[in-house]
Amino acid sequence: MANSGVQSSSKFPNVNQCESEGHENHTVVTDMDGTLLIGRSSFPYFALVAFEVGGILRLLFLLLATPLAGLLYYYISESAGIRVLIFATFAGMKVSSIESVARAVLPKFYSSDLHPETWRVFSSCGRKCVLTANPRIMVEASLKEYLGADLVIGTEIATFKGRATGLVASPGILVGKNKADALRKAFGNTAPEIGLGDRKTDFPFMELCKESYVVPSKPEVVPVSLDKLPKPIVFHDGRLVHKLSPLMALLTILWIPVGFILACLRIAAGALLPMPLVYYAFWALGVRVNVKGTPPPPPKKSIGQSGVLFICSHRTLLDPIFLSTALGRPIPAVTYSLSRLSEIISPIKTVRLSRDRIKDANMIKKLLEEGDLVICPEGTTCREPFLLRFSSLFAELTDQLVPVAMSNRMSMFHGTTARGWKGMDPFYFFMNPSPAYEVTFLNKLPEDLTCSAGKSSHDVANYIQRMIAATLSYECTNFTRKDKYRALAGNDGTVVDKPKTKLAAKKVMGC
Repeated sequence: MANSGVQSSSKFPNVNQCESEGHENHTVVTDMDGTLLIGRSSFPYFALVAFEVGGILRLLFLLLATPLAGLLYYYISESAGIRVLIFATFAGMKVSSIESVARAVLPKFYSSDLHPETWRVFSSCGRKCVLTANPRIMVEASLKEYLGADLVIGTEIATFKGRATGLVASPGILVGKNKADALRKAFGNTAPEIGLGDRKTDFPFMELCKESYVVPSKPEVVPVSLDKLPKPIVFHDGRLVHKLSPLMALLTILWIPVGFILACLRIAAGALLPMPLVYYAFWALGVRVNVKGTPPPPPKKSIGQSGVLFICSHRTLLDPIFLSTALGRPIPAVTYSLSRLSEIISPIKTVRLSRDRIKDANMIKKLLEEGDLVICPEGTTCREPFLLRFSSLFAELTDQLVPVAMSNRMSMFHGTTARGWKGMDPFYFFMNPSPAYEVTFLNKLPEDLTCSAGKSSHDVANYIQRMIAATLSYECTNFTRKDKYRALAGNDGTVVDKPKTKLAAKKVMGC
């Protein structure tokens, strides 16, 4: 809920009067909503957890409970209002699911809403503590992993057999006196040097600090840019592109049934129509495909000409389909893994890589003899303006290499996931009101830069990665598929199926 503002008569000075130098050995204690974050409402973050864990019905339940929470918050007690939000969001959820969303989804949104004045002071201190009424389980991963917090003290939720009950554990919601008590318990008789808050219920803990400052409410404040953070956010998960205010939550709930029908129409158009017509069908259905550069002509089989290998940056599993749409002809794609549903509805031929280097090399060579082929050597998708490390296998197999820079735009839903069911990825992408793809064909790699000219396969792969990154204004990284899944799903990208026999077969997760 929104935090009540601090009056100008506050006994604490404005945060802009706090110096940001000489605090290397000092401890700062800050409130979260409205202080460390610009946003004064915690509803958007509860809504993210509700949707990502519980889906549309849980989000609807939270939205219906919000008027009651607001009434209690503003007219009865701040604590009572927050209790309603916690119950509506968490009741019955698996604790592991909440932790997963807190680790993989929320950091992107929290990091995009940092108050510049608070961050200036917070980042300059040697020891950092965040004291918040929000559930600790929801905020701790973001604050420690990406914002450098050393200690996070928040409201503790009650659990039973691995599930949240929706109730709050002792000592209750951390507001007012409870915040001050929590600070005393954590620091004992040692008073932190700096305290930061934004409302009167923060004053009790601020009075325990040697010096304290108020962060005034200024909605027009521009948040800290992500490049100023101590750690870049390369990977993040979740279906929602933006935070949800109560109004946006209502619009999203109303849009999902309509969007799903529209997605089915768009997918059917791509799967059933001849590829030369798909571009125009997409345009009529609100999907934009922008093509730049000059693609190579189809190979001439009559003279024994082999196909080219299109090397694409990987944004969603639809990359090869939009490449084919841009070319006006179906181009087979080799994939590291794909859900069965995606294979069924795909308008192009998809061939799975076995991750056996020799087998995969022979298969790709055979496919190139039949015509053009597309591959995404990153091995997994990345949403942010970064390119993951390119596998070098493709450079050893052919010198006919055409780099393709792929980028897309989604306004409501992400068309990728690391934690959810990947079979829904195409549907979520096409559920956006007006999704767009930009396909940029770069010049075919000169022969003197290929392996046949003595270049190593790693040098070729790295060169193409840099070419595509420069075209998109992205940054090259050495992160791999395993790095992504370790960050978002807590594994290395493989899961073990429930064994049908005594032996359990390993299954590779999707892109």
